[in-house]
Amino acid sequence: MGMFCALGSAVCFGTASVLQAVAARATASGTGSGSGVDPRLLLRVLRQWRYLLGLALDGCGFLLELVALRSLPIYAVGAALAASLAVTAVVAVPLLHVRLSRAEWTAVAVVCGGLAMLGLASGAEGKGTGSTGLRFGVLAVAVAILACGALAGRLPDRARAAVLGLGAGFGFGVVEVAVRLIPDLSPAPLLTNPATYALLIGGGAAFLLLTSALQRGSVTAATAGMVIGETLGPALVGIVWLGDRTRSGLAPLGIAGFALAVLGALALARFGEAPEVPGAEPHDPAAEPAASGLRHGREHP
Repeated sequence: MGMFCALGSAVCFGTASVLQAVAARATASGTGSGSGVDPRLLLRVLRQWRYLLGLALDGCGFLLELVALRSLPIYAVGAALAASLAVTAVVAVPLLHVRLSRAEWTAVAVVCGGLAMLGLASGAEGKGTGSTGLRFGVLAVAVAILACGALAGRLPDRARAAVLGLGAGFGFGVVEVAVRLIPDLSPAPLLTNPATYALLIGGGAAFLLLTSALQRGSVTAATAGMVIGETLGPALVGIVWLGDRTRSGLAPLGIAGFALAVLGALALARFGEAPEVPGAEPHDPAAEPAASGLRHGREHP
């Protein structure tokens, strides 16, 4: 059940990304506003049914992600979410008339194969709920991500995009881990749990860093960094501190499946931004937030 929720979340996020990109570009193409970010674009795209459908899918995807994190190891959920890039790539073919190269189709197949292997090998989520020290540690990491992101903003463009993307990935990873560190959702324990604030700060930091990475850097570099950050770190925390394991005797299969899913997602990193419409204006990194919807529903115009 948990793996179905994780895959359903990936499908929702990946499809939403393309729908939002189609709506944003259709709106922008009819305004004659030229290059740059149009602050009124959000109001216009909210009148587009595709954009609203994308937002609804984002909401469904987030709920499915939460359910999956309550029943699956973090490493399995992280790999499945990274696979939403494969969904974006496939959905972009009919909706944006994009042609995938043979290597990209191979990457899609590799992601699917890796997830199948991971699904066979994954056990139930670990029974560990984390120590108080781990909860404060995750909160400290969330704050550190925000601070380091401010320093990374001074790096050269390509390096900055990769580092900020990696930081964003760690931020989203903090969210994944924090969900597991909040066993009691009643108001009093929720408000006194450091993991609650780690979730909020980590998610906010990830959004800010990813937005900064895409405004002035390479989409591919930023997305690749994000995929690495949101899969490897949280998987390690789940295994070392929360008791996540594979089924007995299937650890090699699980490791191979995780590696294939992540490597396949990295090969599709350019779909962190839905592909350009044929005949569109030349690529303008400064206009990216206004021209695209990002995977995972984590950034919108």
